Formats: sequence, structure tokens, C-alpha cells
Amino acid sequence: MSFEALKPQISKTLNSGTLSVEHRLEEVCSILKENVAHYNWVGFYFKNGDKPELKLRAYAGEPTDHTIIPFGKGICGQVAVSNKNFVVPDVNAQDNYIACSITVKSEIVIPLFVNGENIGQIDIDSHTPDPFTKADEDFLEWVNAQVAVILDV
Repeated sequence: MSFEALKPQISKTLNSGTLSVEHRLEEVCSILKENVAHYNWVGFYFKNGDKPELKLRAYAGEPTDHTIIPFGKGICGQVAVSNKNFVVPDVNAQDNYIACSITVKSEIVIPLFVNGENIGQIDIDSHTPDPFTKADEDFLEWVNAQVAVILDV
């Protein structure tokens, strides 16, 4: 399914005030995982209070042991510090990568900003080498902008 075709479904899910924020985040993860062929694991990590770490809040895909990630560690931890998108075509070429599964070949992490502050990120793992394009980045930035509107921070 195209990114443009997914936007109304994601908007509808996020704007469903009858569901908790947690449930809406989980639904977005599921929509992305089920409808984008190269999205094999989708999760939202958020800053864990005042601690210099990220905490997994919602995801779709295989369970992970990486529910807490220190700032600076792995791709997610680096994005928490850099405030910049990070596209990894080949995770094996990264020396600061936290391996979640041997099937993961590539990863994309897009920071999530609220009022100019990086408060979290969307993290996507793929079993496909180098599948992420500028279109993925643009779409995921759009998703994060929509998510930012519903967050109570």
C-alpha cells in the first residue's frame, strides 16, 4: 500500500479520542508493519522521564529485549542525541548497532519533536537490505508530526 493511501488510516486512528494514546500508538505500529512490505518491526521509543535513556512505549513485531536504550547507544540512542534522521542501509556495517535479531538487515529511525524538543522516535527494522528511501523518511516524519499532536507531554 502506498504511503499516501496509508495517511487517512493513520490520521483516523490517531484522532480516535475514544482510544488511549497507548492504544493509538500500537495501532499505528500495526498499520505500518502490516501495510509496508519492508517494515518488519515498528516501534515508538520515548525519553524516559529525566533519565538519559529511551523507553519502548508501543511496537508491532517480534518482542525485543531492548525496552530501555541509553542515549548514544545503538541507532536509536544516537538519534536521541543527534536529533537527526538515521537511515542504516546495512546494520552490519555499523559499529554502534544494537542487534535485535539476526534477520534485521537495515533500520530507519526518525526523531519525534514536540515544541521543538526531541521527545522520542519511530524505529523501523527491515529484513530487506537497503530498502529505505527519501519517501520513507518523508512519510515517517509526517507520521511523527501527527503523533506529536496527540501526546500529553
